[in-house]
Amino acid sequence: MATNRPSKLLGYLESRKNLTGSACGIVGLALTFTGAAGPYWPVVVTGLYGAGALLAPPERPPLPDFPDPSAQLDELREDYGKLCAYLADIELPSAAAGHLTELTDLLTALLDPGWVAEVLAQDPEGVHALSRAVRQDIPEAVDTFVRTRWWTRLTPGAEAPERHLERQLSVLHGEAQSLATTLHEAEARRQESHTRYLEDRS
Repeated sequence: MATNRPSKLLGYLESRKNLTGSACGIVGLALTFTGAAGPYWPVVVTGLYGAGALLAPPERPPLPDFPDPSAQLDELREDYGKLCAYLADIELPSAAAGHLTELTDLLTALLDPGWVAEVLAQDPEGVHALSRAVRQDIPEAVDTFVRTRWWTRLTPGAEAPERHLERQLSVLHGEAQSLATTLHEAEARRQESHTRYLEDRS
């Protein structure tokens, strides 16, 4: 507790309330030196200081320092590299492997540094969707397949787990493709807007 008091005192000394009150108190001292305050100058100075402190706007706490979208994409690329390393050690049936390759090729293109990433950085929902796919959906789909495949060997005749994996990867590919289409449409609208601007200017 004792260590907090000096910091609180220093914080108040630097606060808007103290600075505004001090400025008003200086006005009170000026009135005192000119004789306008008379014998009541302590009350005038104190009153002006108090009024200034009350009228000063309250202190605003600093905004949280959240990472910008480009920093989020950098972290997501690192996690995507880890995901690709994990997937390289997994043996999948040819059909599921084909779906996974299509999906990872699309994700690689979306996460590749460059103008696509610049457009993506302006779409927080798109960044969230990619983050969810990389960090949750794809690893869970593949890991669930690996574990279920082991149990299937003990219970022959059950539904093949690769069918579910293929359907999951197909859905994820559709979501990624939808995101790519959204980004393309945003760039197309930007181009059209620039064309209209140039035409209206001329």
